[in-house]
Amino acid sequence: MGQQNAGKQNTGSAGEKKQIPLRLSSKLYAEIAAWAEDDFRSVNGQIEYILTEAVKKRKGK
Repeated sequence: MGQQNAGKQNTGSAGEKKQIPLRLSSKLYAEIAAWAEDDFRSVNGQIEYILTEAVKKRKGK
C-alpha cells in the first residue's frame, strides 16, 4: 500500500494532492471535526484549510 506512489514525482500542480499519514489526539480530532461541521467541510478539508491559512499567515499574505 505505501509503495503505490513510489517512483512518481509530485510536480506541485494545483490538482495534485500529497497523501500523508497524520496522527491526532482524540480531543484535537473532535475539535477539528466540530469546526469542519460548522464550516460544511470534511475533516480532511478542514485540516487542509487550517494548514493553508497558517502557511499564508507565515508568509505574510
